[in-house]
Amino acid sequence: MKRFSILLIAMMFIGCQAVPKISVSHKTLLYDQGFAGFESVIVESETEIFELNDEAKAFAKSAIKGVFKPKKQIQALVQQVFSRSDLNLLYRAEANTVANQTFHNRAANCLSMSIMTYALAKELGFSVRFQDIEIPEYWTMREGQSLLNGHINLQILPPSSREHIQFFTRGFEVDFDAQATRQHFPKTLLKLNQVVAMFHNNKGADALIKKDYVKAYAYFRSAFLQSPDLSSVLANLGYLYRLTGHYELAERTYLRAIKQDKNNLTAWRNLSYLYRYMGHDEKANDIVDRVTRKRADNPFFHINMGDKAFEKQQWRIALKHYQQALKLDKSTHEVFFGLGKTYFELGNIQRSYHYLKLAKKKSRTQQEQAAYQGKIDMLVTLKSG
Repeated sequence: MKRFSILLIAMMFIGCQAVPKISVSHKTLLYDQGFAGFESVIVESETEIFELNDEAKAFAKSAIKGVFKPKKQIQALVQQVFSRSDLNLLYRAEANTVANQTFHNRAANCLSMSIMTYALAKELGFSVRFQDIEIPEYWTMREGQSLLNGHINLQILPPSSREHIQFFTRGFEVDFDAQATRQHFPKTLLKLNQVVAMFHNNKGADALIKKDYVKAYAYFRSAFLQSPDLSSVLANLGYLYRLTGHYELAERTYLRAIKQDKNNLTAWRNLSYLYRYMGHDEKANDIVDRVTRKRADNPFFHINMGDKAFEKQQWRIALKHYQQALKLDKSTHEVFFGLGKTYFELGNIQRSYHYLKLAKKKSRTQQEQAAYQGKIDMLVTLKSG
């Protein structure tokens, strides 16, 4: 499902073996001369990303009007943010917007929603922290590309003072995907420059999908300069270099990503693709074997593989992956949708109907439920005909 997840969107794939010993300086990973005109791309500054106009500031103040206890004020603000947003359309993968745009659009991806909420809370004087949530590898498809999704959330705390010392120190946690919070995945505090880098990384991924490689480079470059050690940025930059034929540079960048995070399976897997392009099949095969074993217990890996097989009309292979995903996770609606659409292609309308009904039941937004209901109605028509 398009969880209200955040996005360290990365067109990457990865594996896990001994990390190669490398020594690469940051400067050697940038290749400005290969992307003429990147300087003319307008990349949002940190100030522009978090800036609020007068209307948004007034909204923040009105949200806590008549509320005096810090904890209640935070709760009131968060409630107003959720009430104002179109929660049924909240997750929009392409909606990488600055705080002001998100406020006026009332919907965005999770990173942009978190950025807006951060800015609103800071406007009221609260302390706010971003947290990186270490969710399992999770992909969504967009315009034929597999996008690896990450996730972040917020902690909001009152201003430090003696009278607020009793406020619970962990703060009020704001997450636009409650399921990610419930499962208690490990969390790491993020610095503001890392969040800016994630935002630029997403914008670069948007441009890359559209094959605007100069714009993609401008954003990935900015993300890299903001946070040179962010593995997802390095992996995306390496992917861009591979697409543009800069293979040796792509290899260096992937290896740097792996050095920063040896468990970045996306970077490992993309490195294997690169080695195939370079004719190093033995290296590529070794990585693929290791990555596949590492991912075997991840239901989202099997969903992704099922989706790819489905696109190639390899129905039996797709069915096998979706069935394996179902064994691992019976709570995700994409699993049931995968089974439903595959059984339809195999001519089993009864089973298709069964799994689409389950997909609707497991989905969490009215938009998704309406989409599934449309497919179910179509099947009912076929059955009655």
